[in-house]
Amino acid sequence: MWPLTVPPLLLLLLCSGLAGQTLFQSPEEGWQLYTSAQAPDGKCICTAVIPAQSTCSRDGRSRELRQLMEKVQNVSQSMEVLELRTYRDLQYVRSMETLMRSLDARLRAADGSLSAKSFQELKDRMTELLPLSSVLEQYKADTRTIVRLREEVRNLSSSLAAIQEEMGAYGYEDLQQRVMALEARLHACAQKLGCGKLTGVSNPITIRAMGSRFGSWMTDTMAPSADSRVWYMDGYYKGRRVLEFRTLGDFIKGQNFIQHLLPQPWAGTGHVVYNGSLFYNKYQSNVVVKYHFRSRSVLVQRSLPGAGYNNTFPYSWGGFSDMDFMVDESGLWAVYTTNQNAGNIVVSRLDPHTLEVMRSWDTGYPKRSAGEAFMICGVLYVTNSHLAGAKVYFAYFTNTSSYEYTDVPFHNQYSHISMLDYNPRERALYTWNNGHQVLYNVTLFHVISTAGDP
Repeated sequence: MWPLTVPPLLLLLLCSGLAGQTLFQSPEEGWQLYTSAQAPDGKCICTAVIPAQSTCSRDGRSRELRQLMEKVQNVSQSMEVLELRTYRDLQYVRSMETLMRSLDARLRAADGSLSAKSFQELKDRMTELLPLSSVLEQYKADTRTIVRLREEVRNLSSSLAAIQEEMGAYGYEDLQQRVMALEARLHACAQKLGCGKLTGVSNPITIRAMGSRFGSWMTDTMAPSADSRVWYMDGYYKGRRVLEFRTLGDFIKGQNFIQHLLPQPWAGTGHVVYNGSLFYNKYQSNVVVKYHFRSRSVLVQRSLPGAGYNNTFPYSWGGFSDMDFMVDESGLWAVYTTNQNAGNIVVSRLDPHTLEVMRSWDTGYPKRSAGEAFMICGVLYVTNSHLAGAKVYFAYFTNTSSYEYTDVPFHNQYSHISMLDYNPRERALYTWNNGHQVLYNVTLFHVISTAGDP
């Protein structure tokens, strides 16, 4: 069977399909998958790095085909450079042609006698022609390059003809099966891209500048893609007014919104909208309130046992940020602190229907030293400051009850973050930064073991 050779490639998997491929050094332990929320054109992107030890790259033709690919790429690049340079030089030669004809006419008309003024003019024109010699020399060098490239193309054609002849010796069905097996592995990996480890945060995207220095804004993490409503809550304590904009475009323009007046005021900025309801901390209490937007009523409220409130254990910026609610791929979370935990961050998984605590973890990280925090794939990420120079500094993994210190750059453009939350539907971070509503895309990394693969 003809060996289907797939050298290590960097595959960009767009929502619409495969986008392209680039040579990339691959790891040996498994397929490494990077994902990111959006490309500049709005498409969602993930990146898969196929391991060098996969079945398809162990056969004898792998090295030869990889070398051929590199040669084709080099020849292509050389031809592009040559084309650009030739076009540039041709334009120059054409512009000099007019000047040369003018000089020729002046010399013929001079009939052996030139005034000092005419001689100086001709001398100046001749000076303009001096660069032409270097252009002609470049043409000679390009001619030699063309001869070399022609020889390389001839050699590549011979090599490809030999491989094509070898391909004919193997059954089409066997080849098709190997292609289908590779595609199946790729699709299986793509299905596992829902979660991963944070490796990067994009530059900030400012959506709007609206409101006071502190506040929160969000979209529903569980809403269908067609639902792009935006909720806006200005201020960090005693507020009751929630604005609901029909779309993100309406939010940007400040139009087409309705107002909800909460029956009980909020504290902090750690609110979240989840499946049509707002979850927030009731002012001057450790009570969690679930407010349903459609019915405009409180569905349930419950005290969070032992949780500090009223600026007892806030983030470093204060602002009654004792309790922070979050939603990731696995559900609803609460981040807070208790006296029993000596001021360290506690992460609790909440039942979104009853608000009961399902499980809690003591991260060991002091909350007053944290700028803000957010959850991605069951991992709590903490920034080391709310001011300029902040970075994602700490990660706590609830699946293993372990932690690690990280160093993920985080560009705090407006120097004072008072709200930071992750939206798993959009794979983006929502922030309120000194009166600006800002988005960040995130890049996640996942290694899928290929142990046991044929």
